[in-house]
Amino acid sequence: MDSWGPGRHYSSGRHTHETTQRGGLLRRIGGIRPQFLVVLVTVLTLVAAATVYATVQSRVTADGTRPAGSESALSGAAAAADARSATGGSSPAASPSATESTPAPAPAAVVPAKSLIGPALDAEINAVIRANKAYRVGVALIDLGDGQVHEYGVKTKFVAASTAKILAAEAYYHLVETGKASLTTRMGASTAGQQIRQMVQQSNNESWALIMAAVGQKGLTDYAASLGIPYDRTVNGLTPAEMATTLAELYSGRLLNSANTAQLLSYMQNTNYEVMIPAAAPPGIDVFHKYGLLNGNLHDASILVQGERAVVFVVYTQGKDMSDMAARTRVIQQLTGKVAAGAF
Repeated sequence: MDSWGPGRHYSSGRHTHETTQRGGLLRRIGGIRPQFLVVLVTVLTLVAAATVYATVQSRVTADGTRPAGSESALSGAAAAADARSATGGSSPAASPSATESTPAPAPAAVVPAKSLIGPALDAEINAVIRANKAYRVGVALIDLGDGQVHEYGVKTKFVAASTAKILAAEAYYHLVETGKASLTTRMGASTAGQQIRQMVQQSNNESWALIMAAVGQKGLTDYAASLGIPYDRTVNGLTPAEMATTLAELYSGRLLNSANTAQLLSYMQNTNYEVMIPAAAPPGIDVFHKYGLLNGNLHDASILVQGERAVVFVVYTQGKDMSDMAARTRVIQQLTGKVAAGAF
């Protein structure tokens, strides 16, 4: 169980009244036949409407966007998620209540087309891994600009420890969106939605057990398979690249609707253990993450976001036991510095 160290978490238009020749003007209007008055009013209305339309259109920028406030903007993650939910996602009623959490909209996943992950960063990451041969270290990166997976060090499965709680959360939200479960269902001493929050944000293992019981072992295996990931809960094995894939799909809005995407991402901040990737990320980079700690396994799986750029960054490590946790924490922090400097 992940219990080592308490860890701190860190127009109107303006019109005027005509005053001159008012009487003559009224007499002239009064002399016009009614049918002509109807035509005149219709023409004036069309002219006014065309003027307003031209004014709005002139405010559309050259790239097709409208001025701020002209329409509500969905983030990249929320827009993709809403398109997905339109073919079978949940209604707003399936989302957790405001008393459980009111997350900010999911960050946009609009990123530069050209990836900054290249030979220079590859060399930096590989150098850190080579310098720490006493441990099994596996790293996966996905630039959400191109979706390409980059793998370093150990590429086979690790015991995923509590990083797999993200997969369990995604599977339960999927049940909610397909009408097979609810976030407001009583579960243990609270609700399913609150248990997911405790499971992800506080890494609560009792909450994990409750969510897993609701999803079922076969349900989780089938859900992971739908993502192209072979997963056996009894072994709890994932490769760094498989874990990175779940995070990339989540952030890009391809797994859940916008409300549930934002909800889960919000739980991946201000967690009960912020000493690895979050502690080493430079100011200005937002971190959404889930750590894992079990016996000799120490992991951190994250999404790093700066402005419109997002990169998935996962580090799995295996050492002797808890005696080298501090040293491997420093390895993860060092890798975080390299990735932050090279990918942003």
